[in-house]
Amino acid sequence: MPAPYFCAALVALSFVPTLAIAANTEWRPYVIASTGTSVDMPVSIFTSDAGPPEGGTGRRFFTEDRRADLTVQSVPNPDNDSPATFLAKQNPPAGIIYKRITSDFFVVSSIRKDRIWYNRCNRGNGTMNCVMINYPAAEKRQWDGVVTRISQTLRN
Repeated sequence: MPAPYFCAALVALSFVPTLAIAANTEWRPYVIASTGTSVDMPVSIFTSDAGPPEGGTGRRFFTEDRRADLTVQSVPNPDNDSPATFLAKQNPPAGIIYKRITSDFFVVSSIRKDRIWYNRCNRGNGTMNCVMINYPAAEKRQWDGVVTRISQTLRN
């Protein structure tokens, strides 16, 4: 097999696990007991528990190959800042590609080092309840449905 076709075959094969898993995805609610925050989590995709996140309560998870990660956490918001104010205080990186801010939540997303990062936080009572997802930018289309469901099921 000539080198360009071999490389193309390797690239195509690298997407197979994600596609195969996405087709048979098992979802379960994940709940942060101390805040009641919940989200539907694809447990057949994020199979490795990476422990608690920094700066809040919740949990971090990785895919088996560690190419993608999901963090579900409640971050203290003692001043009960609006989503816009809370986001500004976090000093987000420049180059945000997508941003939506309402009185109840914010969503920001961009690409860094060939990886898409996605962050949604809902305003809670003294907390911001968040999901953060990082995954390969080359696999955006495969991840779109997963990211959408996770985001839409985040509840305080």
